[in-house]
Amino acid sequence: MRRAILIVLTLLTGCASYHARPIAPDQLAQQFEQRSLASEDLRAFLTKALGHDVQPWPIARWDERTLTLAAWYYSPALDVARAQWGTAKAGIQVADAMPNPVLQLPFQFATPNPGPGAPFIWGPALDIPIETAGKRGYRVDQASHLSDAARLSIGNEAWRVRGQVRDALLALYAARERGVDLSRKAEALQQVVRMVSKRRSVGENSGPDVDAAVLASTQARADLAAAQSAQQDALAQLASAIGVPVAALDGAQFSLDEFGTAPSAPPAADAQRDAIFHRADLLASLAEYAAAESALQLEVAKQYPDIHLGPGYTYDTGTHKIGFGLAGITLPIFDQNQGNIAQAEAKRNEAAARTAALQDSILGDLDRALAHYRASVDAVQLSARHLTTARRQLDSQLAGFAAGNIDRLTLTQAKADFEANEMTHLDAVVAAQKAAGVLEDAMQRPLEPEAANESLTQQEPRR
Repeated sequence: MRRAILIVLTLLTGCASYHARPIAPDQLAQQFEQRSLASEDLRAFLTKALGHDVQPWPIARWDERTLTLAAWYYSPALDVARAQWGTAKAGIQVADAMPNPVLQLPFQFATPNPGPGAPFIWGPALDIPIETAGKRGYRVDQASHLSDAARLSIGNEAWRVRGQVRDALLALYAARERGVDLSRKAEALQQVVRMVSKRRSVGENSGPDVDAAVLASTQARADLAAAQSAQQDALAQLASAIGVPVAALDGAQFSLDEFGTAPSAPPAADAQRDAIFHRADLLASLAEYAAAESALQLEVAKQYPDIHLGPGYTYDTGTHKIGFGLAGITLPIFDQNQGNIAQAEAKRNEAAARTAALQDSILGDLDRALAHYRASVDAVQLSARHLTTARRQLDSQLAGFAAGNIDRLTLTQAKADFEANEMTHLDAVVAAQKAAGVLEDAMQRPLEPEAANESLTQQEPRR
């Protein structure tokens, strides 16, 4: 008996212990405020993701790729997705665990005593369960497929974060470019106001002419103020997408030139192939269907009963007995697990229908996104031709002014009109970039191949 107690104590020493990790809201707030684009931990993350050291540090000009990596480092949504994958991976260990034997310690007092020894009946016995029909293997398969689905969900969340960074940078690009155009337009219209007002003072213009010039100038200044406000909103949007306070972007320089051109649309067949084979949510749905398959196999296997071995020792009022029998076998007489099998089969059908519906939705969204992007690219090309014509007209006006054929007021008004054409072209470019973003989201692939494909699932969450 003493030896048995020692064995039990030895086994218990291998148990895991609990370590408290309390969360304090004030510490979370402080950690958020301390996030920075100059963090050395962020630099190590970028070095690992890019495969080379990042020089200089901090980065002089952040582009979409490096800002996306920063967002992948700081994003709390990705931390949640990685933690969920960790939970799913732990489920594999749970599924693969063998059931523990049960120690039984029966004790009886016999009166009158029927035996030659003490009037006690006692002794240790074990109930050792043995699973049959490959049940543990099916459980492991199911947990493994669910782990795959959770891992793929990280990629889906990462693409969503990438899209948020892209949209914020596009908004910043649009606001800055519009601010430059509006600044030139406002300056030109202010000059028009001064010239028209001066001409009115000498009787060359009427009051309505001056009022119209003042109104146009005031509207241009209001539009400029709105563009400057939009820049601040875009910076706040970018900070939110990265997961840092807005103050962390103070002094940071951004490379936004890539938004000035739109890449060509991919062939429809290539876009469809990318959407089917690279969409993380579709691949995760397929993994969930595979998990439903394994769950059905497990329920079918449960029709076959498990075996329970019951070895033990019994002291029976002076008689020593050694048992080698079966502790019990479930007889599938009244319930052959048909209800659970039917439910698992229904869940498999549900998973199949959900996957098919998701694929149909993806392909439909892809067709619309591709058609819209092609139309947007055509609109950009048409706008570019119009802007070229406007530029030639402005050059003609400049030549006419130099030759003395037109006055300064006419030339200044022409410059203001040209800035309006510049903004019209900018609107077309921004619309095409938004359409490109929708198309990229439909495929979950960039329209232009990137230099490297960073892995997200292997990156540990921040501590």
